[in-house]
Amino acid sequence: MRPVKTLEDLQKIREEASRKVNVRSDRTGIRITVGMATCGIAAGARPVMMAILDELEKRNVKGVTVVETGCIGLCKYEPIVEVYEPDQDKVTYIKMDPEKARQVVVEHVINGHPIKEWTLESADIQ
Repeated sequence: MRPVKTLEDLQKIREEASRKVNVRSDRTGIRITVGMATCGIAAGARPVMMAILDELEKRNVKGVTVVETGCIGLCKYEPIVEVYEPDQDKVTYIKMDPEKARQVVVEHVINGHPIKEWTLESADIQ
């Protein structure tokens, strides 16, 4: 985090935060949900969500909503990211980290190619 030395610095931080909130509150198009219950946060969900928001902003992607959710019930697979697209099945990504999250934005959200090997579907659930 950069130091705040002037009122102008504070205004820039406020504008940047406002842009990120606007990305998170858009209710059309693709929705990305990040599990942010205690287990998700402990496993690293906060940096995952920040990477998603940063990548969307860096690539100027519009029409994507990023939201937090509570417990998804799959603690051993946290951090969990779910991608919902209109008229498509939900894709649940497991054991995410910031780099994987950025790749999901590029490959799945932008290019339309889910990364199947990182999904719950590919996990050996017993």
